[in-house]
Amino acid sequence: MCGIVGLHLTDPALEPRLGELMVPMLDAMCPRGPDSAGIAIYDDPAVPGRLRYTVRGAQDTPWDDVASRLAMAVGTPVEVSVTALHAVLSTTAAEPAVRRALAEILPAGVIIGWGEALWILKDLGTPAQICERYGIAKARGYQGVGHTRMATESAVTIDHSHPFAPAADLTVVHNGTFSNYATLRRRLIDAGERFETDNDTEVVARFIGRRLAEGDDLTEALRQVLKEFDGFYTLLVGTRDEFAVVRDAFACKPLVVAEGPGYVAVASEYHAMAGLPGIEKARVFEPKPEEISTWSR
Repeated sequence: MCGIVGLHLTDPALEPRLGELMVPMLDAMCPRGPDSAGIAIYDDPAVPGRLRYTVRGAQDTPWDDVASRLAMAVGTPVEVSVTALHAVLSTTAAEPAVRRALAEILPAGVIIGWGEALWILKDLGTPAQICERYGIAKARGYQGVGHTRMATESAVTIDHSHPFAPAADLTVVHNGTFSNYATLRRRLIDAGERFETDNDTEVVARFIGRRLAEGDDLTEALRQVLKEFDGFYTLLVGTRDEFAVVRDAFACKPLVVAEGPGYVAVASEYHAMAGLPGIEKARVFEPKPEEISTWSR
């Protein structure tokens, strides 16, 4: 049992409040997932073409030195912002060059998400603790994807926490289990995918990322998930411009959607959305089995 929350803003006036609105939603899901939590925030890039890499390191990582050395290695300036164990490194350098340089400069560092619009964090502890630790209430943006985890298929570690972000500006969170994920994992490895964990959610995240890279739109990629993955699950997927949910053929994992004034909100339970502005005017519904719902900017 895990908790899913998401918020896709359609009213730009709400963007300065994205984090403020997301924190109580995530905290409400703590009983569904007290092991760890994570959140992905999408906001418009200050510089078009500049990629942001959310990197996790040790508590005493000298991030200013890492950024300086990275700038020398890739030949372009690197900006850095630091919160707790995470740093966001921003640069216009090509992604392969950044990854190669970071692997040499910070071998123990882990890139947990990247893209023009995305920054991401995940950590162990309750949602309230994590949101306080990383200052999420002050975050601004146009879209958020969050998750609280109760481990069933793999270890309680930061690496196994959600969201998973296998491609630029792509995030996936999941409530449920896949019964055939090991088979699909082997198939993806044979096709050239590299995995960082044994988590079943990473398998579906990389599957979606691969389908998008091969030319599918998000709806078709999720249609292929329904075709290939067996189990009981609900997925929330975010991209730079889209926000989507899908439930399996039995729809036994809960999800509620509220199309409100200025936003689309989703959560595993309605009470997570009860404090949103204008929720009493929202259209509230539960997606049907195998129904793919998408919203775009």
